[in-house]
Amino acid sequence: MLSVVDKVVIVTGGSNGIGAEIVAQFLQAGAKYVAILDINKDAGISLENKLNKKHGERAKFIECDVTKDGDLKTAFDEVIVENGYIDLVVNNAGIGDERKYKSVIEINVTALVTSTLMSLELMRKDKGGRGGTIINISSIGALSLKCPTLFIYCATKAAVLQFTTAMGMKPYYDKTNVRMICVCFGITNTDIIPNLHSFDPEVTESIPKLVQSYCVAQSPEDAGKGVVEVYEKADSGSVWFIASSEPPKNITENIESAYGMMLGE
Repeated sequence: MLSVVDKVVIVTGGSNGIGAEIVAQFLQAGAKYVAILDINKDAGISLENKLNKKHGERAKFIECDVTKDGDLKTAFDEVIVENGYIDLVVNNAGIGDERKYKSVIEINVTALVTSTLMSLELMRKDKGGRGGTIINISSIGALSLKCPTLFIYCATKAAVLQFTTAMGMKPYYDKTNVRMICVCFGITNTDIIPNLHSFDPEVTESIPKLVQSYCVAQSPEDAGKGVVEVYEKADSGSVWFIASSEPPKNITENIESAYGMMLGE
């Protein structure tokens, strides 16, 4: 098992909801420094002050629009200047309002890929780095096929699942020594739930029933604790399901079997 103690961590979308709990739980577990990247300045500063009062000066808010490459690079550079290296990046930023479907794709997929590639270049051992870990956040929506549903949101989360799992497989991990891990959250009680909207108003009306059909809702705290546990024990290329306030479940074999079945293997 890996230890969180003394690790340098970055969390995107870290000011609110699950992201804020991920930040809090890594600090609670002994992380040396956690950078909170978010566009919400007021919430970010408030969280930084709250956590530093509890844990000492180990949390740092950095205002960052993850869709802007320059913002991401500036944030990463600031963490490197302060610490010399990065151990872990959690790409958590995401939205679920399909009325702005281009923004959903830009934040949930494009920005996540950009952050992943930046993180990889800074950490990969074959280019002089120390190695490290990237945890990309997906969703239960990537694991099921429903209709009607949030078609675009679920598609973005399926893209995260495929991207992270393939990139984390042993041949590439052996080259970079950077673990790639995918975490799929079940329904979690955060502000994203009331802000889920389909491009189709009739589908939007069905969202409360859709949400209830997935699984028992969990608290953001349980989701955050689950991410810490996954960091400590997950292999690169693995997929984990964190839902219903239960311990994280390794579903990698299920994913691999499903891909094989689609090819008739």
